[in-house]
Formats: sequence, structure tokens, C-alpha cells
Amino acid sequence: MTSEINQAVVVETEAGEVRGVADGAVTVFRGIPYARAVRFGVPEAVAPWPGVRAASEFGVAAPQLASRLDRAMGSFEVPQGEDCLSLNVWAPAGEGHPVLVFLHGGGFSSGAGRLGWYDGAEVAALGDVVVVTVNYRLGALGFLRLPGVSDGNLGVFDQIAALTWVRDNIAAFGGDPARVTAAGQSAGAISLVAMLSGDRAGGLFRQAILQSTPLGMLPDTPDAAERTGAKFLQELGIEAGQLGDVPVDALLAAQLAVAKGAAGQVIPPFQLVGDGALVAADPARAVSESRMPMLMGTTKDEAAAFFSDDWDAVAAVSEQIFGGPTWRLSESLNEGGGAAWVFEFDWYPAGSPFRACHCLELPFVLGSAEAWQHAPMLQGERPQRLVDEMRRSWIGFVKDGDPGWERGSTRHFTG
Repeated sequence: MTSEINQAVVVETEAGEVRGVADGAVTVFRGIPYARAVRFGVPEAVAPWPGVRAASEFGVAAPQLASRLDRAMGSFEVPQGEDCLSLNVWAPAGEGHPVLVFLHGGGFSSGAGRLGWYDGAEVAALGDVVVVTVNYRLGALGFLRLPGVSDGNLGVFDQIAALTWVRDNIAAFGGDPARVTAAGQSAGAISLVAMLSGDRAGGLFRQAILQSTPLGMLPDTPDAAERTGAKFLQELGIEAGQLGDVPVDALLAAQLAVAKGAAGQVIPPFQLVGDGALVAADPARAVSESRMPMLMGTTKDEAAAFFSDDWDAVAAVSEQIFGGPTWRLSESLNEGGGAAWVFEFDWYPAGSPFRACHCLELPFVLGSAEAWQHAPMLQGERPQRLVDEMRRSWIGFVKDGDPGWERGSTRHFTG
């Protein structure tokens, strides 16, 4: 149920009413809590609130350190805190709109749905779709596995809680819960594949968009994840039972020390755990016979966001981690009676040292020119023709299940 109060829209959710604010042609609701974070525990239900909650400010980001992708995307500073499980909704007027839920990337260690890079206002207005972005727990707070403390994958439990919130509440914002497309980039994309490989996310979305999915990066085995957890405790110099009392800054410092001990590895130390229930040991193989429609693809030079001093190595890593596994998954889906569309993002600014690196397609889907103006990988360029082309394809898939090209072929976005 919605009503107008002082030119702001009030929407009733299961936990209470929220008041959004105008954002161009849409209404935005910022920082809506979808669950309550419990340190090293699964997310819990939000306590109902009295009256109308102002949804004018974004929620805090999950505690995190600087991103290793700063060199390509640029840096950001936002408020952080453990009470970070919130989402944001951009809603056009009317009812029954298809819904796009986006999970950010960042190697399970950085990022936030609140960043201007992922702003959904333009896509919501252009496509007449409801756009949702999500915060989830990161690093050790989201992916530590340690006996007696956490079984791991808490960030995935958060994402499932957010998608469950969408199912139960999005109709009040004008969205159709039966027409939800879940999209993700990098860690967000492999999270969606992981969900589909397990037994907890059934019915929460009907389509998936997978951008730069590191399908060649397998989840940790439970044993390997527990060894990482033991190193984390060793860095802190405490027993497992004391983790609840450690300040966040100290947890992040220990997380950084563990990561430095694994220097040179592409795989982050705190990531998915293939527990065989929530996440399969090989998620791509587990979903290879899925009938869910999927739009998936990569950038041409994925690995250049991490290193670009050896282009043969860039090509090899890009193919091993991203390109090859994505193409093989699409073939399996199409041959098995599913529906998969593949893209490759090839454009990059002339002379860019990053070429068509990891994350370069993001500015052409979400956010605004202003939000992306300082990203080093763009060098001040963001061709509007390519923005229009990408958004037309993504919106076509969200609304009609068809991005506009033939299944089994690869669409190259060259600008």
C-alpha cells in the first residue's frame, strides 16, 4: 500500500512503513533493512519499527579494507558498520513492473550496493523496471569458516535473505515478485551461480544475469576454509570463543595479514565454501543443466584490472578464470534445453593501460556519467551510444527474456 505524504511516497513493508524520496522520474528508497546481522551468525529477522521510517539515507557498508580494484575503478570512502544488511529500491510509478536485483562484486572483500556506481535511477526510469541493490557481509565477517564459530557462506545467506525480502515485499513498490531477474558482477555473479547450485534459493528469481563470473575459481573446500580460519585466529592471537569481543578494526587487520600471506593468488582468502548444501563443490557444473534463462559474459581483458605488465598472462588468466568457463556453461545450458545468451565487452579507451578489463562493462549498465567520471579504466570516456546499446539489451532481457541476439552466438559490445 502506498500513499503520498509531503510529496514523498510511503510504502508498507512487512516490518513497517518506509518513506522514499523523488529521484528524477522514479522514487528511491535507501537503506531499508532486510535482515539483522549477527556476528558470525546467519542473518536474523528485522524487528518491526513503529511509525514511518525515513528511507532517504543509504545504510552503512559492510566493514572492509581498500579494494584491490582501486587502480582500475577508483577509490571510495563510505560509512561502514556491522549493522549493514540493507538494500535500496528505485521504483517507477505504477504496478506490476519486472524487477532487477543487483549483487555487487569486489572479491567477497569490498563494495556496497550504496555506491553511485550501482545507482539504479536511470535504468529504472528508462526500462520501467524496479531496481534493487544490496549490501551483504564481506571478508572474514561474511565468509569465515571455523568450527564452533561459523560454517561460512554468511554473505550468501545475506543475499538469500535480501532476495527473500524482495519476494515478500517488492509488490508494495510496484514490482512483480514473479518477474525477478537476479544480476551480479564478479563475486556477485558467482554468488548467484552458487545459490543455484545449492538448495536454498529455489523460486527467488526466474532469470539471471552473470557479468564477469569467475567460474574458474572454485569454492574452498571445507578443510581449506578451516585452515584459513585457523590462520585468522593465529593472527589475532586469541581463542575462537573470544571472536565476539574483538573490535572490527582488529578483525580487518587480521584479515589483511591473512591475505598478504596468500599474496600473488587471484583467489581471495575468504570466499565461498563448497559445503555441498548451500554451495556445491563445483557450482558451474552443478547448474550446467539448469533451465533458468541466463545472460552471461565477460570483458575481453578481465585480468588486466589486477595486473597488466604481461599481456600473454592477462589473456591466459582471463580465459582460464572467466572466458572459457563462461562459454562452456552457456554451451551446456543451450545443449541441455536451457536458454543462455553470451556477450563479450571489447571496447576500451584508446591507449588505456587497462584495455577491456574486469568491471569495464559496469558503467554502461548502472550508475551515471557523474558517478563514473573519475574511474581510471574509462579515462574520462563513456560513449553514450554504447550505454544505450547495453541498457537496451539488459532491459530487454529483464522485461522479455531476450537481450536481442541469437542464443549460441556471442554479442560483442565494441562501441
